[in-house]
Amino acid sequence: MQKELPKELLITIDRILKPEEGYKAPETNIQDALNELFPDEDSLGQINVIQEQLKQQREALQAEVQSLAEILKKEQDPERMGRIQELIFALLAQMNRIREKATESEAIVRAITKDIQRLDYAKKNLSLSMTTLKRLQMLVNGLEQLDIYVRQRSYTQIAQTLAAIKELSNFFKPYSAIERIAAVWKRVQQSQGVVRGLVEEDFDAFLLKDPSKPIANSVVADSCLVIDVLGEEVRNHVIERFCAMELKDYRRIFRPTDEAGQLDNISRRFSWFRRIINLHDEEYSNVFPESWNVGKVLCAKFTETTAEDINTLLTRLGPKLTVTTLLESLQQALDFEAFISRKYGIQLSDVINNTSRGNPSRAISVVFEKHMGVFVEAQDRAIADMTAGWRMPTRASLEESTPKEEDAHAVLQSSGDLFYFYGQTLEQCAKFTTGRPLFDLFLIFRKWLKVYAGQWYLITVKVPLLLIFEIEEFLLQALRRKEPVAKDRKSSETRYSALEQRDVCRILNTADYCHRTALQLEDKVRDKVDRALEDKITMQPELEAFLGVISTAIGLLLRDLEISTDPFFTSMTRTSWTSIDTVTGQLSYVLELARTVDACVDIIKSSIEQKKYLRNFYDKASSLLITKFTNGMVRSRPLHDTGAEQMLLDFQTLKACLLRMPSTGEPDSIPSTYTKAITKQAVQVETILKVVSAPVDPQEPFIMNYIILIGDSSFSNFQKILDLKGIPGIAQNNLLDHFLATTSTKDDLPSTSFLSALDMDPGTAQITTRPSLTDSGTNTPRSGTPGITTPKPTERREVFSDLRRLVTFATRAGGKKVDHEEVN
Repeated sequence: MQKELPKELLITIDRILKPEEGYKAPETNIQDALNELFPDEDSLGQINVIQEQLKQQREALQAEVQSLAEILKKEQDPERMGRIQELIFALLAQMNRIREKATESEAIVRAITKDIQRLDYAKKNLSLSMTTLKRLQMLVNGLEQLDIYVRQRSYTQIAQTLAAIKELSNFFKPYSAIERIAAVWKRVQQSQGVVRGLVEEDFDAFLLKDPSKPIANSVVADSCLVIDVLGEEVRNHVIERFCAMELKDYRRIFRPTDEAGQLDNISRRFSWFRRIINLHDEEYSNVFPESWNVGKVLCAKFTETTAEDINTLLTRLGPKLTVTTLLESLQQALDFEAFISRKYGIQLSDVINNTSRGNPSRAISVVFEKHMGVFVEAQDRAIADMTAGWRMPTRASLEESTPKEEDAHAVLQSSGDLFYFYGQTLEQCAKFTTGRPLFDLFLIFRKWLKVYAGQWYLITVKVPLLLIFEIEEFLLQALRRKEPVAKDRKSSETRYSALEQRDVCRILNTADYCHRTALQLEDKVRDKVDRALEDKITMQPELEAFLGVISTAIGLLLRDLEISTDPFFTSMTRTSWTSIDTVTGQLSYVLELARTVDACVDIIKSSIEQKKYLRNFYDKASSLLITKFTNGMVRSRPLHDTGAEQMLLDFQTLKACLLRMPSTGEPDSIPSTYTKAITKQAVQVETILKVVSAPVDPQEPFIMNYIILIGDSSFSNFQKILDLKGIPGIAQNNLLDHFLATTSTKDDLPSTSFLSALDMDPGTAQITTRPSLTDSGTNTPRSGTPGITTPKPTERREVFSDLRRLVTFATRAGGKKVDHEEVN
């Protein structure tokens, strides 16, 4: 039979016999070729030489092409190609004949070896049959020997023989359908049952210690070898029976309903078992194989029984369970578990898991976990009693706890007491359990930290009932009492005394200490609690509460500073600035203002511990005072030229006072960032006063000075300067017209500047509002430009006092627009 050639071979042959006729010339870039022949202008003089060279190359190529065409013509001779195809077909025919011969040879070889294969199968079956018969004979002989050893109770021989029988019987499992083998298999099972009954009988006699039928330890030790051969099920049954016999008296003596089984006698339970386990090691260590772990199983069974009894007792006690009884019993259980761990070198939980047959039992200490709520509630009550004296402190108690000058950085002692109690309670609870009770204790910690910080609580129960109550506490109670009351703002009695200022700073330091220590407490609890509860450990609300106390304290200090400086800013607005003819030095109000600020800052600087809170106070205080000075400047108008110069000199005194606030007397004690911030705030007030102090006559230099210093084209802003100078109406109109004419030709000037936000009608109310004692923030001026909010760049606010000014401005603006259109 002729087979087809492979497809790949046919494709290759076809490619040889029918070559592709198409040819694709390579792409040639004429420009690149010309650039190569004529790289520069001088090479153009060789054009004739190059042309001759190209002609010679063309002729050489034509000759080569003609030669190749002749060779190709010879190679493509039809007769020659026909002969090649005939040879290829002959080669293919010969390959097919060889393939047919190979197939025939394979068939002949199979026929020759068929008989040999049949003989091999016969030999294999014969060998298997002989082996089976031999093993069957061995099995039958083994059963007969086993019967003899059983009658003699020779457990050593029984163990060896039974092991061999079980191994041989496994070989005959596939042949159990054969009647003879099925009978032998049944006899094997019966023999194992007889051996098991014999072993269990001797074990019972050994455990009961029947004097009429004494059993030697060596006999029981040999029987353990037989039990290992019988299998794991028999071994487990024997161990379970042994443990039940050993713990029979324990269950009778320490029943939960009897006096000996009560929680106050829990130590007797563990003492009894210690005696039993020691007796077991002495009497049975040479009886049971070490691999059986009988001692560990006995511990596990005792633990299981004891855990059930203690759980029953704890549940029965219910609300009568005391913390002392709970902790003493739990400590006894932990001591026992530690004893077992030391004895076997592993944890009790591992002992239970390694010896359990099914669902592992619980450790004894685990039973106490769901009853640890008694401990948690006791700690809750203890903290409540501890904080009872802090929530309504008296003036005398505060004065007694007020630190001396050399200890100004001290915090309230109550905070240290609270966190010390937290640490002790946490360690005690973690020693007993790291599960849910520890997390519940952490929630108690959070609750009383909120109480200590003075937060509101919303308690939502499952029924549709919302209970809202306020918890009065020490920190914010103290701040409420420290809050300055400005019934009569002229009276110096509304100010804080130095002692009261230090009290507020102490509260701030205490809140900072609580914030830092609460973070450490959170990390410590997270390290101790179970991994499943680790993600739930957070004190973020409490940390924010203490930050709120800090913010409130800073707000109270700022409000006290504002009340202290109000009389001097009132004196500033009552000064007749227009009657000042010459500038001879700072006025008395600003000198007193600087002394008051210095005295207040010195107390706060020496009382607040953290530099970041001092910097926060400095920033807000400087912004507050510059804002009040700006408002006083506006309310003091008209200023006139000399009055503005005098006010500028006074402002320099205030600026110097603000710049030295962070100073500690050491070089480089004032941060450069603080100096830059104060300078940035002060430069705007200085700029306004410099413009106001400039003479208005002649008008052109005055307007140019405004444009250079203020840098905008705002009509309303320029009018604010005129109002501050006190320019009368007619002169003011002329200046405004001149200003419009000047700025209409300056397209690059912005329409707004910092002056756009200057309030020309500031109120007389305090800038710092009363701090909210339940919020986390305070209403204080923002650091940056004091009293001025930067308008949007696109905002343009123009104010016209009469119709004529409006018409003049519209006419000039319209002409300016026409000029632009003509230019475009």
